[in-house]
Amino acid sequence: MYEAVAPSIVIVERLAAGERVAGTGTGVVASDTGVILTALHVVNGGEVRVTFADGTRSAATVEASDPANDIAALAVASLPPVLVPATIGNSGRLAVGDPVVAVGNQLGMTSSATAGVVSGLDRAAAGDDGSKLAGLIQFDAAVNPGSSGGPLVNTRGETIGIVVALANPTRAGTFIGIGFAVPIGTALGGGPGSDDGPQR
Repeated sequence: MYEAVAPSIVIVERLAAGERVAGTGTGVVASDTGVILTALHVVNGGEVRVTFADGTRSAATVEASDPANDIAALAVASLPPVLVPATIGNSGRLAVGDPVVAVGNQLGMTSSATAGVVSGLDRAAAGDDGSKLAGLIQFDAAVNPGSSGGPLVNTRGETIGIVVALANPTRAGTFIGIGFAVPIGTALGGGPGSDDGPQR
């Protein structure tokens, strides 16, 4: 599952003045044209830089955004010599108990994979900015700061969600067993169960 998606994972950095890194997250290459999906809160409020799996760095811009679902689509200035888009699955086929893997750059540890199961479907949660998100996949694979924007992957190595939030009743902002992802169809603009390509 990890090997299938690892070449499609990117580090997403939000830059402040002087190219100082003000925030980090994860993204996933979602098309053969280089569209990168990530969480909107990762890239809000600054210039964006991405680093591909082969080490290629590029400036990026927000090509499209969906604030209601905390999703952004990034376009990059330059692509790596070999671009590997993720295989897109159909989140409409998910069931509670299905195994999943979350891949992301949590707590600065790049391309970390954690395993779990789908814990619930059509959940609601508070977004990073306090907004209310709905229609989410709940899962228990560990995610932490830096995981946002990364893919949730099924047993076939297909991306079926984009990680956007975690639940923690304290102010710690760390994982206690409940994570949330936007279904990939919603992230692509095709509806919760769609397996269409990027609509951006």
